[in-house]
Amino acid sequence: MSFSTEQIRNLAIAGHGGTGKTTLLEHILFQGGVISKPETVESGKTVSDYGEDEIARKISVRSSLTHCTYKDTKINFLDTPGSSDFVGEVILSFRACESALLLVDARTGVQIETIKLWRNLDSRSKPRMVFIAKMDEERASFQNALEDIKAKFRMAPVPVTIPMGEGADFNGVIDVINAKAYVKPASHDQKEVASEIPAEYKDAYEAARTQLFEAAAEGSDELMEKYLTEGELSQDEMLSGLKKALALAKIVPAFAGAGNKNSGVTALLDFIVASAPNPKDLAPEEVTDAEGKEIQIAVDPAKPASAMVIKTQIDQFSGRLSFVKVITGALVPELDVVNVRDSRKERLSKLYTAQGKKLEEVASLPAGDIGIIAKSASLKTNDTISAWDKPFAYKPLKLPTPVHMLAISAINKKEEDKLNELLLKAAEEDLTFQVNYNTETKETVIAGMGELQINMILDKIKSQSKIAAETRIPRVAYRETITKKASAEYTHKKQSGGHGQYGRVVFDIEPLERGKGYEFENKVFGGAVSKGFMPGIEKGIHQAMEAGVVAGYPVVDVKTAIVDGKEHPVDSSEMAFKLAARGAFREAMRQANPVLLEPIMNLTVYVEEKNLGDVMSDLSGRRGKISGQNPIGGGIVEIDAQVPQAELLRYAIDLRSMTSGTGSYEVEFSHYSPITGKIADDVIKAAQAFKTAEAEEE
Repeated sequence: MSFSTEQIRNLAIAGHGGTGKTTLLEHILFQGGVISKPETVESGKTVSDYGEDEIARKISVRSSLTHCTYKDTKINFLDTPGSSDFVGEVILSFRACESALLLVDARTGVQIETIKLWRNLDSRSKPRMVFIAKMDEERASFQNALEDIKAKFRMAPVPVTIPMGEGADFNGVIDVINAKAYVKPASHDQKEVASEIPAEYKDAYEAARTQLFEAAAEGSDELMEKYLTEGELSQDEMLSGLKKALALAKIVPAFAGAGNKNSGVTALLDFIVASAPNPKDLAPEEVTDAEGKEIQIAVDPAKPASAMVIKTQIDQFSGRLSFVKVITGALVPELDVVNVRDSRKERLSKLYTAQGKKLEEVASLPAGDIGIIAKSASLKTNDTISAWDKPFAYKPLKLPTPVHMLAISAINKKEEDKLNELLLKAAEEDLTFQVNYNTETKETVIAGMGELQINMILDKIKSQSKIAAETRIPRVAYRETITKKASAEYTHKKQSGGHGQYGRVVFDIEPLERGKGYEFENKVFGGAVSKGFMPGIEKGIHQAMEAGVVAGYPVVDVKTAIVDGKEHPVDSSEMAFKLAARGAFREAMRQANPVLLEPIMNLTVYVEEKNLGDVMSDLSGRRGKISGQNPIGGGIVEIDAQVPQAELLRYAIDLRSMTSGTGSYEVEFSHYSPITGKIADDVIKAAQAFKTAEAEEE
């Protein structure tokens, strides 16, 4: 069955871990006729949590594409992880979908991950709905959850469904738009059936319907004027108004239910079909054209085909899968497109949609749809494919910088290359996981969003390849510099039969402003050193700066001037002057009061107010300089600080411990700063020990 763009809905299901996202989706697929029986997360058989790692840990760790056809509408769902370690999967889902459904636990209200997700949606002006889940649990309160949302986000949710009872008395929901009651099925594998609204809920229904009229009036000035004049709207006007107001993110529709009881699902599906935005309803995508100009491209089935690769998955059975969001035209097998990243032409092979791990071949993917291109060796996440005469590139995903780093090596050194190959594959699948070889510290360093993410990647590699790895805290990339002016001369002289080697240089060195790097000036007068030897002299300076005299770290922020020298008519050469320059620089540096520099990081920490004191005290103990704290709503405080990188190597683990897993942070490099005393002594000792160990290995 084919669908037009207007018949497509794309919905990201997100929320704090443990709020029941996968369970709700499983029952949506059941109610929508995709599966004959809904499974539980505990059974390991749900459609969207199909990875061995997800089944073992009973959590989602990757976004999973599923869909159902409901009332002639194709609804694509991206089920996302709840842990902050896998936030990259949520971000790609928010980018691909026109709206999001955030789950909130009826017992606890809004939790920290939901607050961060809400802020992300705000930054995109993305429409969202909330599903108040677990209404059948003890301490569940629909009204308290709504009040919590209102207090934390300064926006009052609009109930589209209301519960009939709460906790042990929960007996189903009322669809306020369509004036129907859905009694909780006797078993979770039975479908909801519509019935009359019980008399005891008539008043609650009428009050909720008034709220819906008010929300619908937000959709347009005309509806607002009519509502203010007449006090009500027709059913069609209400649906039209809700659809417009939601597309503009002016309202947040709210639903009640219990996913594990298959309750609250039908009214949710009805609303998604009637009022959730289709791909044409939202603002155009920003793109960069062939001339580097930024233009806007709207979702349009009439234009030539173009799509963005939102996700890469490497499956041991299906091979390389490129998940795409089609923006214009339609993708069809055998279509010739260009990968804009490298201008490489490519002919599309088979196209698919998915029900979790099960691929379903399709004849086409129309504008607005989300699907899969199989076995394309060249496509990577963030690529744009286009059939336009003048291709353009869609903006890449805005992903956070990895914060948790570890040095890694294979326990069996013969497996080092294979381990690196598997790590790079994992980095292709998840762009918040990075792999780099640090030539300075001679370590392979992996970086991710947290300990859980990295551990699961390494566990998967070990499970599939039997390669065991060992990790350790990575070495910090210190620097060296000077603090005063100095001069030195050095003569390189060597005679061993035939042509010898001779070069003499006199240097002045002085410190530069932090971050300036390196400057060189030729102050030689009278031709004491020929210009032809200057490149060799600069090479010698660069060689000397690769390893300073304090602890062997690279030297930065130094200006070097050659002021005099001497050459020999026969024995002087570029090599001789390079060696002379290297010696002169080192000698001058020793006299210029050299010091160590350590990297300082800009750190932003997000914590609940109750943890604020502990976290700030801990940052002070890490030699951090706190520059501010800013309440950002929802009981969350943002702390801004500058902290030495050496003090943050275990911060992901320590912050999780301090905040019971609710805290998170972002980090980026700021500048280098001098260190002295015991801290510097310890760094020097560690550097010497490393050199000794390295020499012994050789």
